[in-house]
Amino acid sequence: MQWEVVIGLETHTQLTTQTKIFSGSPTQFGAEPNTQTSPVDLALPGSLPVMNRGAVERAIQFGLAIGATIAPHSVFARKNYFYPDLPKGYQISQMDLPIVQGGRVSFAMEVDGKTEIRSVQLTRAHLEEDAGKSLHEDYQGMTGIDLNRAGTPLLEIVTEPDMRSAAEAVAYAKALHTLVTWIGICDGNMQEGSFRCDANVSVRPVGQKEFGTRCEIKNLNSFRFMEDAINYEVRRQIELIEDGGRVVQATRLYDPDKKETREMRSKENAHDYRYFPDPDLPPLVVSAEWIARVQAAMPELPGAMRERFVRDYSLSEYDAAILTQSKAMANYFEAVTVITGKEQAKPTANWLMGDVASTLNREGIEIAAAPVAPAQLALLLQRIADGTISNKIAKEVFSAMWEAKSDNATLADEVIESKGLKQISDSGALEKIVDDVLAANAKSVEEYRAGKEQAINALMGQAMKASKGKANPAQLTELLKKKLTT
Repeated sequence: MQWEVVIGLETHTQLTTQTKIFSGSPTQFGAEPNTQTSPVDLALPGSLPVMNRGAVERAIQFGLAIGATIAPHSVFARKNYFYPDLPKGYQISQMDLPIVQGGRVSFAMEVDGKTEIRSVQLTRAHLEEDAGKSLHEDYQGMTGIDLNRAGTPLLEIVTEPDMRSAAEAVAYAKALHTLVTWIGICDGNMQEGSFRCDANVSVRPVGQKEFGTRCEIKNLNSFRFMEDAINYEVRRQIELIEDGGRVVQATRLYDPDKKETREMRSKENAHDYRYFPDPDLPPLVVSAEWIARVQAAMPELPGAMRERFVRDYSLSEYDAAILTQSKAMANYFEAVTVITGKEQAKPTANWLMGDVASTLNREGIEIAAAPVAPAQLALLLQRIADGTISNKIAKEVFSAMWEAKSDNATLADEVIESKGLKQISDSGALEKIVDDVLAANAKSVEEYRAGKEQAINALMGQAMKASKGKANPAQLTELLKKKLTT
């Protein structure tokens, strides 16, 4: 039987406010347990929540960024459940009337070697408070409760079940991560829990309209774990059904060590939480004037920038999508092209997606921390363009620049000069190299003249070797062809 995978994601995005959503307690990560709390966070009698305006503005920003409806009137509700780290016995969230309704997130992904632009429909995004945290280690067999996170502002972003593979879900999640960090509403730190996803996964026979029974995989805090967890859960459900069993709706956790999901508890439905409007919080009213003020301060969004890169710099959809995966990378690219000119946009993109990206990955740092500044890379690219060095030698120069960690604007020229890496473009010197190579490789010369054109590659290799990689490749090729045909 052929199966279709159905995936929806719920993403808990921690907002970048300095204080909690309903209290003045700080939200910094890593503080000693229970040192960032207040009577409101602890649910002490007589304490009342007060809405954080900054959290609302960040929700409005997100709604504008995805083309959603910003509700002029939304309501907070109490979601009732009982965990040791939930001091009130309920979580303040939004149920029937969320602040953000609808909207879409678009993203590029590779499908069969081609770049496709896809989009996922969002159901809603609602404001809510985070719970505390249960600590199970180093407590002599007991569990400790840290309420520092209790009341931390979250925007929960819920999709329709639009995704049909783990790869598509990851591509969406990466695009969402880019968007929320791009507009500054979330720092995106997955290790600290600032951006974590729950995946609702089900399978159904191809052609069937009804959805299968879904299981929710909770708290996926890395894109690799998300892909592995979804793929495992898909295999588990298919094998279970094909063996005559049935999928039971449940909440599951992913174990990255065993590379499997395991059941945490049976899945609750909305009625299990006994939602009702919170009597301590009035309805949230968002005026058109407020939305307009937020709109006026919005930055250029990734999708718009991607389209502009294709239009203004003649880049491919793929190149533009890669460069706009982070705001810092996009800004770096434009800072280089301001110096080199738009005609160097493609070489710049190639360098950023190639040597620069691989070096960043190897060292585990982001582009903002790169020791080679945009102006320094621009000069290196100019030296390739004007024939001072070859692209191959430029890689050696780039490595030296990276290791130097200097802010000298002319660092590329200094490295080229100090290492004697200037390209040989003198016609007399190149002619001598070619003559020596042709004399020493009579067989390759004969093969080329007999019609085997690829024989020139061997001669080029010998000539480059003789010049220690410094010969101008274009001049060398032209000179070789001239000598071989006379």
